[in-house]
Amino acid sequence: MEKGNLISSSDAFITKNGVHAEDTGCLHGKYKVTCLDKDGNIKWEDEIDNLITTVGGNDVLDKYLGLSAPAGIFMGLISGTSYTAVALGDTMSSHAGWLEAGATNDPHYSQSTRPAPSFSAAASKSKSTSAAVVFSITSSGTVKGCFINTVATKDGTTGTLLSAGLFSTGDKAVSNGDTLNVSYTATLT
Repeated sequence: MEKGNLISSSDAFITKNGVHAEDTGCLHGKYKVTCLDKDGNIKWEDEIDNLITTVGGNDVLDKYLGLSAPAGIFMGLISGTSYTAVALGDTMSSHAGWLEAGATNDPHYSQSTRPAPSFSAAASKSKSTSAAVVFSITSSGTVKGCFINTVATKDGTTGTLLSAGLFSTGDKAVSNGDTLNVSYTATLT
């Protein structure tokens, strides 16, 4: 059986690092082989459980996250406003436990859209941003965490929500003039 745990982590910092690791479960793959004789009768059947190779894992990561300034991958911030929870079933159109920071909810940031990360090539079944994504904070507020989506529109409710997570050490207060530098790493294990 093909198995691969996809683990994502993100670091965001003002003066401290924050890390959130999530385990999305395993990718499962299985070959089923049936041998038929010349008359179409089953001679034997078997199944093969297999693993994800390093090159295969790198290819999955490169195809989804792209290499340099990928089209359709954007980062956002989770606001402390009305927060209750991040859930495995969250989508961009339905994430009742949290609101996005930036356009409507504090804290706001000056970038006109969700910033797009650039990624280095995958290596050892891991892929990271090649440079931090910058959020230039323009109002005070509380940041709970970060997310990655496939649409650039702040407060947009379309696209695919790839990842969402909270700071491991709790909420982070930010003020006008602060800068958040966010890095992201995805790893298949």
